[in-house]
Amino acid sequence: MTSSAMIEREMAHGERPMGAGVFVAVVGPSGAGKDSLIAYARGRLAGEGAIEFVRRVVTRPSDGATEDHDSLSEEDFAEAEARGTFALSWRAHGLSYGLPATVDRGIEAGHVVVANLSRAAIPSLCRLYADVIVVEVVAAPEILASRIAGRARENAGDVAARLARQAGIDAGDATVVTLDNGGALEIAGERFVDLLRRALARAAIAGAV
Repeated sequence: MTSSAMIEREMAHGERPMGAGVFVAVVGPSGAGKDSLIAYARGRLAGEGAIEFVRRVVTRPSDGATEDHDSLSEEDFAEAEARGTFALSWRAHGLSYGLPATVDRGIEAGHVVVANLSRAAIPSLCRLYADVIVVEVVAAPEILASRIAGRARENAGDVAARLARQAGIDAGDATVVTLDNGGALEIAGERFVDLLRRALARAAIAGAV
């Protein structure tokens, strides 16, 4: 679902998506370890170049055990969305998600912007920004099931339903990279760090043109 504010922004961009930064969208099934990878890279790249790790707004209380995010009620989220507070917003799994409008400034400044996204938000993202890299984080089904169960946030039926979802990625012309995070976090983490460093170089080249 795309908000009216989002539609207006997309129409304003027309055929010229925003650049010259690179938006790195991290997607993947529940339990793949997206937030863990982002946290690992944030620690490894602290102070290294123009890279921004985006804190999402979610209509779910922050429990300290999962993603570090800002929380809003559904009513407050809808009001913020209508005001144009978000660069991008979407709905998934019965929740509302938003990325702050400051993302636009980062992309315009030629930075690398990193955020955890849902697959359904990728088409809108690609209409907004000129250079998008989609990092699809994957892991074996048994690993996903174990990680989801370890959260103690969902019952067995919810876990089974999440694992049964098989969604493709409509990424258009965006670069799509698959990253296996089924083993030690450091292995996938270092690969992710290397990808972000290459994205920084890519943004620097685009900004110099």
